[in-house]
Amino acid sequence: MLLIPAIDLKDGRCVRLRQGDMNDATVFSDDPAAMARKWLELGARRLHLVDLNGAFAGKPRNESAIKAIVNEVGSRIPVQIGGGIRDLDTIERYLDSGIAYVIIGTAAVKNPGFLHDACGAFPGQVIVGLDARDGKVATDGWSKLTGHDVLDLGRKFEGYGVEAVIYTDIGRDGMLGGVNIEATVRLAQGLTVPVIASGGVTSLQDVERLCEVEHEGIEAAIVGRAIYEGTLDFSEAQARADALGGEA
Repeated sequence: MLLIPAIDLKDGRCVRLRQGDMNDATVFSDDPAAMARKWLELGARRLHLVDLNGAFAGKPRNESAIKAIVNEVGSRIPVQIGGGIRDLDTIERYLDSGIAYVIIGTAAVKNPGFLHDACGAFPGQVIVGLDARDGKVATDGWSKLTGHDVLDLGRKFEGYGVEAVIYTDIGRDGMLGGVNIEATVRLAQGLTVPVIASGGVTSLQDVERLCEVEHEGIEAAIVGRAIYEGTLDFSEAQARADALGGEA
């Protein structure tokens, strides 16, 4: 089980939101590149970036901070990014700058043809992000709830050739309330591509519970507020996940 530290960017700073609310942000660092270096030094094997301003604007808004992060970690670990990716030119620019994977969320739901084209143009480098509340997918920075069922969309998008699906339970994200294991497993069981869990990973127990269902197709988990506020020690958690993976 790979644990992926999240670096959420708002106005050039590293923040965490509660349930995706841009007005409820906690600033954890004014230097996102230094934060990236910290997680790298603590053993991170991938980083998850989110351009929060971009998610609402529909185009990249934190490119200088993103560039600084990529320059900081270099080619040592892959970096994935989401938020405001709406066209193939943006994807190409990110990949050319050293980003390993792009994450398409809102645009995938609103314009499936774009996701299909992206998977064809950049095979193996496109991840789809499905954010849901009570099984229904949300878009536009979680501000709009659709009638789409998360599993139905997941199956449709895996047919396009996405590399993986990031599943976020909006109700759990940033709340330190524990990960929604059941919903994540249901999605993973219905898909053949890997699922990356997101939202609510709070403690070592959550990591252990995810490891128990890793065989269902859950290959990684994104960790955010918990590693910033200290309820989860990242290095200890990754070591525990590695140990449990070895046991399996």
